[in-house]
Amino acid sequence: MAIHMPLIMHSKQVLRRSSLTAANKSASPTAADVPKGHFAVYVGESEKKRFVIPISYLSNPSFQDLLSQAEEEFGFDHPMGGLTIPCREDVFIGLASQLGGL
Repeated sequence: MAIHMPLIMHSKQVLRRSSLTAANKSASPTAADVPKGHFAVYVGESEKKRFVIPISYLSNPSFQDLLSQAEEEFGFDHPMGGLTIPCREDVFIGLASQLGGL
């Protein structure tokens, strides 16, 4: 388990940095806020938090499951401007830590 700790800590730091960067910008982020090779997602049950994640996540089966859930719950209408993922923030951070592609 200790072998994975640096990866988990790095993933959390990158996710936190991405969300803090988004929070420091304007109230309505735009596509210009997202670096090349990344996309914005909104995660959370009641309060949505914005994360900017690598496109490489799209090929992961676990992430694809989340996308299927998002499609079932929200369809293709995402009023926040980014993809809305219907899961708890801690679950999403755990998945991002496992993917390690940050």
